[in-house]
Amino acid sequence: MAALFAGKILTVNREQDEVETERELLRALENKVLLLYFASAQCPRCRRFSPLLKEFFVRLTDEFYVERASQLALVYVSRDETEEQQSAFLQTMPRRWLALPFGDAFKRELEERFGVAEVPAVVVLRPDGGLIAPNAAEEIRRRGPACFPRWREAAQLLDRGFLLAEEPEAGTRRSITDPLRRRKYRLQKNKKEEEGEE
Repeated sequence: MAALFAGKILTVNREQDEVETERELLRALENKVLLLYFASAQCPRCRRFSPLLKEFFVRLTDEFYVERASQLALVYVSRDETEEQQSAFLQTMPRRWLALPFGDAFKRELEERFGVAEVPAVVVLRPDGGLIAPNAAEEIRRRGPACFPRWREAAQLLDRGFLLAEEPEAGTRRSITDPLRRRKYRLQKNKKEEEGEE
């Protein structure tokens, strides 16, 4: 996905820090489903949809809601009329959002490439740049975070959260079925031990 933005500059929301080197871009976008959010702070439909997208993003990436952040990145592609409008809008959105700098000509190229005619539009891309959904705004509106597992499957993401072969800390579970598997293992182990004694 970093290849799509090769040679371009993205800004980190609220900090105005630029993410421009290939290594930084790779780290920000590697092995993630990428959402390109085309919107304008002045558009009434965007003003209604943006809080839904913010909640969607936060519920998938914030530690308050999830144990491990989903492999999701978002780049805001502004149709705002002024830099102040874009900046004010981004101040209300999650810190992890990236954005094209205001007035960047690359936004026109992205609009043409993905056929964005009206806003709000959320283009969903695989890590290799392949298209998953040309506009997922309605899907996000209807299904919320429940649509992410389908995107993750379509993107064939590598799971970054694997655990090493070690005992988990007391009280933590690897999955909802972990206690059942552990009990089955203990029963099988006890049965083998009993058979060995006879």
